[in-house]
Amino acid sequence: MIKIYKCPLLIASIFLSSCSSMYMPNVPNTPMLSQKGEFSGGLHISPRFNTSINGAYAVSDHIGVLFSGSYMNREKERKDYRHKLIEIGGGWFDTFGPDDNRIIEIYAGVGSGRTDRTFREFDDHDVLISTDVEEVTYSKSFLQVNYSSKKKNNFRLFGKDYPLNYGTALRISNVDMKTFMRNDMGQVREGNIFLEPIFFTRMHLSETVQLQYTTSGTFGLNSRKFMNAGNSIFTLGLVMNLNKKQ
Repeated sequence: MIKIYKCPLLIASIFLSSCSSMYMPNVPNTPMLSQKGEFSGGLHISPRFNTSINGAYAVSDHIGVLFSGSYMNREKERKDYRHKLIEIGGGWFDTFGPDDNRIIEIYAGVGSGRTDRTFREFDDHDVLISTDVEEVTYSKSFLQVNYSSKKKNNFRLFGKDYPLNYGTALRISNVDMKTFMRNDMGQVREGNIFLEPIFFTRMHLSETVQLQYTTSGTFGLNSRKFMNAGNSIFTLGLVMNLNKKQ
């Protein structure tokens, strides 16, 4: 059991120490759809209180539609960070394997977001001497491939067995600034392409509700000052699946 967690925990420890970026990734939608009429919904929160909401619905036995949103408002003495993002998408899914307990999903979509950052500098007597305000709106498109397994391993806790299953995803996100203001002055806009490998583990609390742990890294293909790969994903959340194939 320890070996299962080594890779995600190592990745999380590396990326939690990274600096911030104007792009704050949300938790990717990994609904594990398996049949027509199935619904998946999730709520995920990071240690910095970046909150993601995901929803997905299977409109047929192989076609699903997605909705995602995320929000964060973190205020500190020297830095404020506010972020919001909304996405829609759709794609194809299928089950395979000897018991049809493995799932492949391919989704694409678009989104729109906004990030505001405020930096404050104080002198030795804690008197405010300067403020730097950055405001960005951006558009986003993404392509995502999910692989997950419904094959369950048991995790024993307090004398009770909880089934576990696992999954991974690779999301490619193209993010372009629409506006960039710094202290009310227009700035040169930036864009970047991000590779985001994701790993998640789900612990079944009931037939329909699972506790999900998600971790990822974010890699920018271009060197940018503001739209860089400074943020990653490390969240705990609850996922609900209704009308799923057993």
